[in-house]
Amino acid sequence: MNVRLIKVLFILVSLISILLACSLPGSATETPVPVVQDTVPPATEIAPPPPPTEVVIQHALIPADLPADRSSHAGDYDSSTTAAKKTSAGGDRFTFERFERPFNANTMDVYFSQLDIVDTLVFQDDSWIYGSITLKGPDASNALAGRYALELDLDLDGKGDWLIIAANPASTDWGVQGVQAFQDANKDVGSKLPMLTDEGVAGGDGFEVLVFDQGNGKDPDTAWARVSPSDPNTVEIAVKRSVLGDPAKYLINMWAGNSLLNPALFDINDHFTHEQAGAADVSLTFFYPAKEVSELDNSCRMAVGFQPTGQEPGLCEVFFPDVSGGDPAPGQPPPQGCPRPQSCVGNGDYWDSIKCVCNHIVP
Repeated sequence: MNVRLIKVLFILVSLISILLACSLPGSATETPVPVVQDTVPPATEIAPPPPPTEVVIQHALIPADLPADRSSHAGDYDSSTTAAKKTSAGGDRFTFERFERPFNANTMDVYFSQLDIVDTLVFQDDSWIYGSITLKGPDASNALAGRYALELDLDLDGKGDWLIIAANPASTDWGVQGVQAFQDANKDVGSKLPMLTDEGVAGGDGFEVLVFDQGNGKDPDTAWARVSPSDPNTVEIAVKRSVLGDPAKYLINMWAGNSLLNPALFDINDHFTHEQAGAADVSLTFFYPAKEVSELDNSCRMAVGFQPTGQEPGLCEVFFPDVSGGDPAPGQPPPQGCPRPQSCVGNGDYWDSIKCVCNHIVP
C-alpha cells in the first residue's frame, strides 16, 4: 500500500476517534453553578418597650389641723339604740331626702355602726372647708369601711353643687387615696323640687362631672380625707375653697353609705319611688322596712356664713333662746353664757354653748 495513503488513513482515523470521544456522555467539563448567598440580614429581635414610668403627683398644699373654732354643728340620730327592734331611732323621711338607714335591706337585721352618723361639724379657714363626720363605731374588722361624703349647695337653692366622697379612709394622715370630687355642671340635681320627691319625674344624671380623682385633675390638691387623729370613729374631709370658687356662704350636709352613695343617683329620692325605697321607721307601716334604699345615712343641712331664713330645703332647725333664758324662740339674738334649755334635750339634739344655739333634726 502506498505509504502516503497509509498516513492519510491514519490521520482520518485519529480525527474520527477524537470526535467520538468528545461526543461521549460525561466527557464534557461541567461548569459549576455559583451559589447565591442570602443577602437579607436575619431579623433583629425587638426588645419590649420599658414599663411606663409612674407619675408621682406633686402636692403644693396639704390640709393642716382643723381650726379651733367650728363654723357649724348638727347632731344626728343614734340608731344603735333601736337596732335590736329593727327600726331607726328617728329622722328617716324619704320624701324629704332624710335618711336614717344604717341597716341591710328588707330584714333590717344587720346594723352597720360604721354607717350610722351621730354627729357632724363644719370648720373652715382661708384655704379649706372641713367636714367632720362622727360614726357610731367601726365595723367588725375595726375599720371605717364605707363611703363618706360632703354635699355642698353654694347658691343656697337646695340643689347640691358639689359632692366630695372619701372611700374606706384608714390613715390618720391626710391623703387623697379613695377621694373624689364631683360637680353637677348641668344643674339637674334635685330636679324641679330640691330635696323633695318629684313624683312622676325621672331623676337626672346627678353629679355628672368627675373633677378630681385621687390626686388626678386640674388641681391635685382639690380634696383630702383622713381618720381623725383624736377619734378613730370620725372621718375628716377637706375640700379646697379655691376649687369651689371660694364661697363666702353655703349649705352643707354629710353622708355615709355604701354602693348607693353614688354621684349619679342624686337626689336619691328622685330615682326611686317610696314603695321601692321602703322606710326604716317601723311606724310607717305601709312602707316599712327599708328596701332598695338601705345602708345609708345623712345629716340635715347646716348654714355657714349667713343667717338662714328657715325656708332653705333640708335645713337643720335652729332655735335661739329668748332674752330671759327660757325655752328657745326663733329669731331672737342669743345672750352670752346662756344655759341649755330643757327643750333642747333629746335624741339628735345638740346645744352649742358658745353660740347659744340648739341644733336638732327636722323629723
